[in-house]
Amino acid sequence: MQNKLTIYYSGNELMDDDAMPFRLLPGLLKKFPNIDFVHHDPSENLPVNDNNNIYDLIIIDTVAGIDKVIAITDIDQLQTDSVYSPHDWDLALNLKLLVKLGKIKKFLIIGVPGVGEVDELVDSVEDIIVKYCHILSVIPA
Repeated sequence: MQNKLTIYYSGNELMDDDAMPFRLLPGLLKKFPNIDFVHHDPSENLPVNDNNNIYDLIIIDTVAGIDKVIAITDIDQLQTDSVYSPHDWDLALNLKLLVKLGKIKKFLIIGVPGVGEVDELVDSVEDIIVKYCHILSVIPA
């Protein structure tokens, strides 16, 4: 029996430029009712689990400076800034640490822009989930 796929989403509902994962959620839930979409609070440790031997971690998060949805699967694609306080401890730094410690071997970050047409972005996220996770949505594209 296969485990149910879990995809985490991050962001901040109160900040317009970081709320896109929350805006995409209703559309993604309609397209993928068999996927668990779970909010991840960035101030907590990243959850590490086995998504049917696909990825140890799948997360949807806002990426500054992009204008289309992207898939990030390589640790070298992540940019980390200097850490001056616990507030500066971001997803990229946390993920790099978990990879270095061997806690995560394979990951998928679905990076979404902070602005854009929600329906178009949902379709783009759907394309990445289908391509990388080999899971079909219930609503054809």
